[in-house]
Amino acid sequence: QVQLAESGGGSVQAGGSLRLSCVASTLTYSMRCMGWFRQAPGKEREGVAVTYLAGSTTYYADSVKGRFTISKEPVNNTVHLQMSSLEPDDTAMYYCAAGPVWVCSFESWSKLTAYSYWGQGSQVTVSS
Repeated sequence: QVQLAESGGGSVQAGGSLRLSCVASTLTYSMRCMGWFRQAPGKEREGVAVTYLAGSTTYYADSVKGRFTISKEPVNNTVHLQMSSLEPDDTAMYYCAAGPVWVCSFESWSKLTAYSYWGQGSQVTVSS
């Protein structure tokens, strides 16, 4: 059973930075699309960023482009999310997700049902 362990997050003032990390206990070669989603209170879970561990494919939500950067350590089945210039609207529970390779496409990357595994979530709170 694949387990995703998230770390990082916390509370920061607007304009600050935080870093999230996610380690997958094990991933088959076909299950190497990893990324981040977030869910704010009263809102639906939405895609933030995703990357293909074995290639260069990366996608970002328009709301975080230029502020967030997803990086990876393929050998360790690990992805990071560096969040800068944080805004109060970035406040949410952030979830790591992993799915099959085909999910890392423009059409599919933001679809929750496409992912096979989810982490427990890490809270990010940005105060104004």
